[in-house]
Amino acid sequence: MHVAIIMDGNGRWAERRGLNRTIGHQVGARAVRRVVEAAARSEVEVLTLYAFSSDNWSRPTAEVTSLMRLFKRYLQSEMSRCVENGIRLNVIGRRDRLDADLVRIIEQAERVTIDGARLTLRLAVDYSARDAIVHAATLTRDGRQTRDEFAKNLATVTHSAFSAPIVDLLIRTGGERRLSDFLLWECAYAELVFVDDYWPDFDETAFTAALREFRGRERRFGSVAPAPPPAPRVVPLLNR
Repeated sequence: MHVAIIMDGNGRWAERRGLNRTIGHQVGARAVRRVVEAAARSEVEVLTLYAFSSDNWSRPTAEVTSLMRLFKRYLQSEMSRCVENGIRLNVIGRRDRLDADLVRIIEQAERVTIDGARLTLRLAVDYSARDAIVHAATLTRDGRQTRDEFAKNLATVTHSAFSAPIVDLLIRTGGERRLSDFLLWECAYAELVFVDDYWPDFDETAFTAALREFRGRERRFGSVAPAPPPAPRVVPLLNR
């Protein structure tokens, strides 16, 4: 099972409390740990978190700098924890615009956690689904690709450790109702769950509730629901 989450609302969470937006991102990092631990205890095999979109570069410089610093600290502090708990780390997205030291830490985290088999945690950083699709579409010689071939090329251009399975469940916090250029190819048949809570308030209870809602939905993948079995025929008993 592949679950993807758009972790939205860190800045607004802080602003509503009269705090600097960077405080919201710091508190949001704690929510990441809670949700990763909850996912590892469930049937989830792949968890992809939207940490920083390619469009986020347009945010104030101080906020971007703080986010990159926080991301670096998160990788450094969580590496050993991931190894202990069988979690494999993979950072997807562009790397050519990231600080060289951050890229080094990303590569180290991916290397030391490569044997994790309990859960694959993918963090999307400097990620744009549209840019990735355009790039992947150019990686062909004759202009023709099967869906599987395209998925492999998509994994290549985003530094994905493997061609991830399609997204089964997409969760977005913060009350917004859009995909925001996240995993557009992989979310073709994803079930969408939108949560009003800001990301720092998202916890295991909310995550479990989203999984429960997912399980209650009927997934048809463009087909039709199977017809219910015919009702048994009632034959009246004859009086003897």
